[in-house]
Amino acid sequence: MEEELAFGGYSPRTRETYATHVRRYLASVEPFDGAPGEAALRSYVVRRLERDGWSRAYVCQCMSALKFFYRRVCPGAVDLDSLPSLRRETRLPEVLTRREVASLLEVASGPRDRALLMITYAAGLRVSEVVALAPRDLDEERGLLHVRQSKGRKDRRVMLSGRALAAVRQYREVEASPRWIFPGQRPGRHLSIRTAQRVFARARDAAGIEKEVGIHSLRHSFATHLLEAGTGLRYIQELLGHASARTTQLYTHVTGRDLAEIRSPLDELEMDG
Repeated sequence: MEEELAFGGYSPRTRETYATHVRRYLASVEPFDGAPGEAALRSYVVRRLERDGWSRAYVCQCMSALKFFYRRVCPGAVDLDSLPSLRRETRLPEVLTRREVASLLEVASGPRDRALLMITYAAGLRVSEVVALAPRDLDEERGLLHVRQSKGRKDRRVMLSGRALAAVRQYREVEASPRWIFPGQRPGRHLSIRTAQRVFARARDAAGIEKEVGIHSLRHSFATHLLEAGTGLRYIQELLGHASARTTQLYTHVTGRDLAEIRSPLDELEMDG
């Protein structure tokens, strides 16, 4: 399984996720001679959904891993075409207001946390992207940030905010690593994703933000605020690194710019009081 993922050019994070799903699945089924069949797979998915309360998005990720396993490692063991597609949930991303983002950044504790959150929001980065930034990725002369080998093993360039750059410079006066902008505790390693998530959670709580949001909400907020400011979807798609415009179009359902201009029919009724 791991060899096939490596040959397929999957990212280290996807390889780890897929392998974890397959190990968990194989450990849960009854001993077998060969690969389990469709019945075992169906039973496993239903159990995760109904008994264990997994989200449909997480189960879909699990199904992708198992289908990869059966297609590439145990071909012919399961008739994948006979398995029904799991209907995904459609949920709008949770977005912070500009005031909430400002409050979050103002209460961030210390130069590192402030720089981390500022550059995440300023460039619309995934958490895996921001922790892996290197000093060479900052093109200060051109005002660009180089995001390397992100999701789908693609590079992209985004704008480099002057405010974010100033925050990074201030932080690097305290801790300047030649390899990473945000070094981790282990020598030679960058900051972990889990640590970055905790940085956001501390700032969120300190700012008194009650929305159930994680650090990825900064990326959603970046896209939504650009759209509300009149930036075209095509540009936002490029900045986010989306392969499909359909993914970026989700933000048209989040922005309140146009909705705020539509009057509710209730406000048009002639009523007393």
